[in-house]
Amino acid sequence: MALFRLPTTTAPALAPRGHGLLLRAPQMPDYVQWSELREMSRLFLTPWEPIWPSDDLTRSGFRRRLRRYTEDIAEDRAYPFLVFRESDGALVGGVTLANVRRGIVQAGTLGYWVGQPYAGKGYMTAALRVLLPTLFGELNLHRVEAACIPTNQSSIRVLEKCGFAREGLARRYLCINGVWQDHYLYGLLDEDFRG
Repeated sequence: MALFRLPTTTAPALAPRGHGLLLRAPQMPDYVQWSELREMSRLFLTPWEPIWPSDDLTRSGFRRRLRRYTEDIAEDRAYPFLVFRESDGALVGGVTLANVRRGIVQAGTLGYWVGQPYAGKGYMTAALRVLLPTLFGELNLHRVEAACIPTNQSSIRVLEKCGFAREGLARRYLCINGVWQDHYLYGLLDEDFRG
């Protein structure tokens, strides 16, 4: 068993599926569906996300986002996924593994969002359950981390249903909606996941 993932000339094409969902990297044809879902969910998402750039929902903004994603994947820094319902191809949200650290760490940080029409229906819990085997398998991570605002009960439920353990509180950890917010820190180890 390889202890550390070595850089390759091509990034793995990851598209895990299961529980009626397909997760894959964003592509330009996703722009319309992505921008419409984000716009209709803006008020719902605002309390839990950083302030959106003024051009966030524009086609050019999406194109820049895709270029950054391509670089991040190629450099093994981050892996973004859009979450689609397989029955009808509806985009329900997104998950990103960011801040990938290799060497003696072998860890990354999860962030996720779900569109308002799909919230509270188990889609994000299912998406993480589909994605975690890929993170511990193909990406060979030892640890997956996540953080959430203590009042975000929905996010807490998602993480705990997926086996993450609360490990502490980071004071004023991330600037969310323009305010430095405390966050609960969660972690899931490979051996916990496989056990």
